[in-house]
Amino acid sequence: MANKKVMGQSVPNEEWLSLVHEEALEPALPIVDAHHHLWIRSGHRYLVPEFVEDMGSGHNIVATVYAECHSMYRQGGDGALQSLGETEFVTGCAAMADSGVFGAWAFCKGMVGNVDLRLGEQSRAIFEQHIERSGGRFKGVRFTTAWDQHDGINNQVPNSGLLLEAEVIAAAKVMAELNLTLDVWVYHPQLTDVARLAATVPDLTIVLNHTGVPILGGPYAEQREQVFDDWLAGIKSVAQCDNVYLKLGALPIRKRGDGKDRSVPPGSEEICAAWSPWMHACIDAFGVQRCIFESNFPVQKLFSSYVVTWNAFKRLAQGCNQAEKAWLFHDAAVDAYRL
Repeated sequence: MANKKVMGQSVPNEEWLSLVHEEALEPALPIVDAHHHLWIRSGHRYLVPEFVEDMGSGHNIVATVYAECHSMYRQGGDGALQSLGETEFVTGCAAMADSGVFGAWAFCKGMVGNVDLRLGEQSRAIFEQHIERSGGRFKGVRFTTAWDQHDGINNQVPNSGLLLEAEVIAAAKVMAELNLTLDVWVYHPQLTDVARLAATVPDLTIVLNHTGVPILGGPYAEQREQVFDDWLAGIKSVAQCDNVYLKLGALPIRKRGDGKDRSVPPGSEEICAAWSPWMHACIDAFGVQRCIFESNFPVQKLFSSYVVTWNAFKRLAQGCNQAEKAWLFHDAAVDAYRL
């Protein structure tokens, strides 16, 4: 079985993942893992020791960017300030990296936290507190607005159009003034909202998460070709805004009912084949200088190990020269998050 349950939540199955062993491809290639989490969630622990073990599987991870996940929030007090707990937690993890106790891993060199952008101009003081408490590691916020009109979709917010509300745009302008980056997580029918926000606040650096999240399940399960066409049109519209970067990762590996053997996890060749049409279309649209590979661990660990995941990305980039690979695996992340 791929997954097991702890307190009702699917968690990575280390025994299952170990059934596929691969050596790291191009082990010297410097990598910034630009999207990972650390948490204790429903009994599943993924903190520094677990992450360091994964990073030590053979790839050259020179830095990482922590992505908010409602981890270690403060209890009680002003609700708008509870997310400072996550920033303080990540800052402590970065101090662990700086100590050298865990080796040369520069994990949590940057972080993306959480601030409610619906606060508009009032968000400025909260941003400043995150920056101060992080010792400069706070690089921006992730604002999740994933929503779809169809039943059966896991909506993250109660309504559409949140990215374009006046208060959110006001907060985005504050972020631009403070040189902060905005990560956005939307579903593919919302990609035009990202393009409109990017055009409205052209001085704001935006990072579109998870390959633009094409919805491939639920009511869209039998519309794969139409989803691809609609998603690609949205990706191309966002790519026209040169202040937007795109994180490549977090796509499904297998289609429902594809007949694949589920007793062993997929290897990097299978993952590359599944992801290639989507990610190569993204690279064609955005160019290598605005595309960033992301592990999305430990979420991705439900499906593939750390070494296999990065091997899949390296297989995806086989047609690139060394300079292009440097952008995809390192330089674009450094630019987007000012590492």
